[in-house]
Amino acid sequence: MYLAISMAYDEDLADRIRRLLKAEKGLSEMAMFGGLAFLLGGNIAVVVPSQAGLLVRVGADGAEDALERPHAAIAQMGERVMNGWIMVEPGGIRGFGRAGRVGRARRRVRPRPAPEAGGQARRNNRLLAAPREAIEDRR
Repeated sequence: MYLAISMAYDEDLADRIRRLLKAEKGLSEMAMFGGLAFLLGGNIAVVVPSQAGLLVRVGADGAEDALERPHAAIAQMGERVMNGWIMVEPGGIRGFGRAGRVGRARRRVRPRPAPEAGGQARRNNRLLAAPREAIEDRR
């Protein structure tokens, strides 16, 4: 006997997000929050949750602007508020493309190049490579 297992999230919505993000480097998907999370460089950008809607990372500095748009609410997990995240109700998902909510999440988590070592970091590396006596003399 075989059991039919259905996905708990909106597969059509997940396919739309997959098409929007397919060209991004480091794209991966992971079952999370009872739905499907889309990660860029290991950072969650967007989640298609098991309940209707869309969970979008906007960052703490982008939350106020995102909440002014229709169909957006502060995201919560139980009683806990998720800072930097919004929940988009189904009515607000239609126009969420690359310039909209998914685009904002993509830009928020896009992997950035590692900063070049300089200043204090370079000084610390020299101290780590120096003999113990030389370090004590500098202090």
